[in-house]
Amino acid sequence: MKNQDSHDITLDQLAGHWRILQLRRGHRFSADDLLTAWAAVRAQPKARQLLDLGAGIGSIGLLVLWKLPTRGHLTMVEVQAVSHTLARHTVAYNSLGTRVTLHCMDLRRWPGGNFDLVMASPPYLPLARGICPQHAQKAAARFELHGNIFDYCSAAARSLTDTGVFCFSHAADDPRPEQAIASFGLTLVQRQPVCFRATLPPRIALFTCASRGIREDPPPLVIRDQEGRWTAEYLSIRAEMGASATFLRRARGSQ
Repeated sequence: MKNQDSHDITLDQLAGHWRILQLRRGHRFSADDLLTAWAAVRAQPKARQLLDLGAGIGSIGLLVLWKLPTRGHLTMVEVQAVSHTLARHTVAYNSLGTRVTLHCMDLRRWPGGNFDLVMASPPYLPLARGICPQHAQKAAARFELHGNIFDYCSAAARSLTDTGVFCFSHAADDPRPEQAIASFGLTLVQRQPVCFRATLPPRIALFTCASRGIREDPPPLVIRDQEGRWTAEYLSIRAEMGASATFLRRARGSQ
């Protein structure tokens, strides 16, 4: 990559034989991304037109594209040039050029469209709630430098078909997601809290929205049990979303 030392970039497994390029010390593929993609696939398993808002390095959208039928097409919208470039190289590395369209632009200026499935993992923190990391890519992934959940819901609302679904993750203790969903005429049909450890309160929640529907919330998802071991449910999700046999074997062997 231009202006980027190759030693600063890692090539890691994303799903199956697909790989993802990431900055070694930058913003990296996370459990939040994995679970958002999993929730999106479960909500709209036959989607063909996919939109990833604030796509970052492309982990959520590409995970969904990997899992859904091969006729699917993914559109990614990302404002940070470094993340957009990484995503573009990832798409090329995996020979996905005909299945992915990338836009380097601010999602607040995204004109909209007609998508079956929209995904996002917005930054959770207003600027007033902390100190931004010096690393620009990390800062934009964590802090609302290029839009907040209201901006994401606005972009999603103008991008969905009548039967489309919007899935995103956000901080579990923040009341704004439900306010933003309602503000743009969407209906919250599912909210699932995620506990990163059984002894801790939920850190994030997975939100599923549509133009209409009845809300039915599943029980919390727990990633690690009280002893810190991966739960069977989480390992099942990892397997469903393309984790390597080596990872699963090691994870289960350490239980």
